[in-house]
Amino acid sequence: MFRSELKTNPPALISSTFLTRTLALLFGCGGPGLGAGEVPSLIVTLVSVTIEVLLVLPLDAMSTRGRPTVPLSAAQTLAMGELLRVAPAASALAGRFRQAGFKLALVGGSVRDALLGRLSADLDFTTDAKPEQTRAILAKWADAIWETGAAFGTIAAKKGRENPVTIEITTYRSEVYLDESRKPQVAFGESLEGDLHRRDFTINAMALELTTSEPTFIDPYGGLRDLTLKLLRTPAKPELSFSDDPLRMMRAARFAAQLDFIVDEAALDAIVSMKERIAIVSAERVRDEFVKLLMSNSPRLGLSILVESGLAEYVIPELPRLKLEIDEHHRHKDVYEHSLTVLEKAIALEERVGGPDLVLRLAALLHDIGKPKTRAFVPDGGVSFHHHEVVGAHLAKARLKALRFDKQTVDDVSSLVELHLRFHGYGAGEWSDSAVRRYVRDAGPLLERLHVLTRSDCTTRNQKKAKALADSYDDLEDRIARLGEEEELASMRPDLDGTSIMDILGIPPSRIVGQAYDYLLELRIENGPLGVERATEELKKWWAGRA
Repeated sequence: MFRSELKTNPPALISSTFLTRTLALLFGCGGPGLGAGEVPSLIVTLVSVTIEVLLVLPLDAMSTRGRPTVPLSAAQTLAMGELLRVAPAASALAGRFRQAGFKLALVGGSVRDALLGRLSADLDFTTDAKPEQTRAILAKWADAIWETGAAFGTIAAKKGRENPVTIEITTYRSEVYLDESRKPQVAFGESLEGDLHRRDFTINAMALELTTSEPTFIDPYGGLRDLTLKLLRTPAKPELSFSDDPLRMMRAARFAAQLDFIVDEAALDAIVSMKERIAIVSAERVRDEFVKLLMSNSPRLGLSILVESGLAEYVIPELPRLKLEIDEHHRHKDVYEHSLTVLEKAIALEERVGGPDLVLRLAALLHDIGKPKTRAFVPDGGVSFHHHEVVGAHLAKARLKALRFDKQTVDDVSSLVELHLRFHGYGAGEWSDSAVRRYVRDAGPLLERLHVLTRSDCTTRNQKKAKALADSYDDLEDRIARLGEEEELASMRPDLDGTSIMDILGIPPSRIVGQAYDYLLELRIENGPLGVERATEELKKWWAGRA
């Protein structure tokens, strides 16, 4: 699918606003007195000319010959302006490195994001100084220093208190995975160009040298052109790049999802042919890339690349297995496509849970992964997936554990997967109040996420059916809200606590106290609040019945 999109829908250029802003900075236009849409016609003309020039630039990845000076100068101005806006102390830091006889350059994603106008307060630099020399320079400048990455050539620091900036400075380096190793071997490099050549993609292989007489924009592999074309291309041959660090294959999918970029055809071919090599990367690193992809603005794009390239078979194999074969006699929804749609619908409702939410997105993506194992064809020509929510919860837990997710995330996602069908027994409101209480009790702190997941799981094209389901869930939420006001459902507990149970029954702390507590909680769910007097009476009856 992603290959056909590449051919039929060529990537959109970065908007003219981007180039207009860049050129306005270069030529001193667009000041405080210039409102939106009032950019001089000269600048608009230059934008158009620049777009045309960029489109005919050569694709020679090892050369910048023939590149126009206007876009590069504009890029340099924009990147430096963004850097000084976020970290005005960067000039002073560069001065310290220059005085010590070393070079310092803003590099990688920081340059990319500066050109996109989205630079954060987490900055990446590279230098020819060795880690111990970097630390000595930072000791006189930074407010705090971390050396946890020193073995890989990286020293981190923080500067500022009100608007702190976190920086990582890494010695020029190259890193390569051995055939069976799960950890890269790191060697320090000799030049900035060599350091850029080892990076994952050309858009991350640009630098802003800060220790020259004037800041110098360095782009030996055509990153600016690819940024303009919204294209992910490797500085070296993709086979070499992905062999050096197989995780870059996942990064291609992740950056495509984050930036809405297209992956270069040669890189896609390399991913398809080398996908098995991802197996040598540690589960923790794979997990981190997968999370970044899933938490992007367009996870469908990245997930599609993982699945269509075959990479998902080694990362999250349950996902491609959702592409169930549709028999001509047993037609049913494509569960894979349905799952992506549910994910998108859940993302659209995330404001209900306070914004982007990893647990919700994982549950939306994985909620039906039990279907392939439970699929059965029934005599009337239909398809059933009995208990797929239970099977899916076990599969979700196993996969997330394999990816080294933390226990809370594993438990929360598997619980949501197991609960996602519970609402379908609600019908037109037939549940008793006790059933509503159990729904709330079983969901616990996941209730709002369960609301979003359940609503998102309705992807039917039948508008009448979709409205009926939405109305039913509106009714359920109204009942939960009403009972919540009357009974404090969010903190549902028995009318007697453990201490009271021990006092009434005259027993010490033991397993029996917990059993009594659970019995009273069941009564509370079934009947609503009992009050202390009735709860005491019921407790005594329960105790007498055990004698």
